[in-house]
Amino acid sequence: MDAFAVIADPTRRRIIDTLRDGSADVTTLIERLDLSQSLVSKHLGVLRDAGTVRVEVAGKRRVYHLADDPLPAVLAWVTPYHRTWSNALDRLTSLIDSDSDVHDNKKKEDNRD
Repeated sequence: MDAFAVIADPTRRRIIDTLRDGSADVTTLIERLDLSQSLVSKHLGVLRDAGTVRVEVAGKRRVYHLADDPLPAVLAWVTPYHRTWSNALDRLTSLIDSDSDVHDNKKKEDNRD
């Protein structure tokens, strides 16, 4: 499944967000997300098949972890936009700072008069 289709579903995004905070077994995910076992298992299967999560067998439990590189296609797509927005915000911050400096210097000059 395409990475964008993986994150298109809100339930899968909630599972990914939960696993970002740490590993969890199915029971823990059911409790934290207040979802049925069948729904959680269904979405974990999709996430596992897509390579977004990995599973570790620990006794009778299956513990799910977020993959080391869970959504490379999404990251590759969003990175150029992030850079553009970050650069634009940096320029805005510089403009605000320089305007603030000019404004502060003007106040100092006015106070001397």
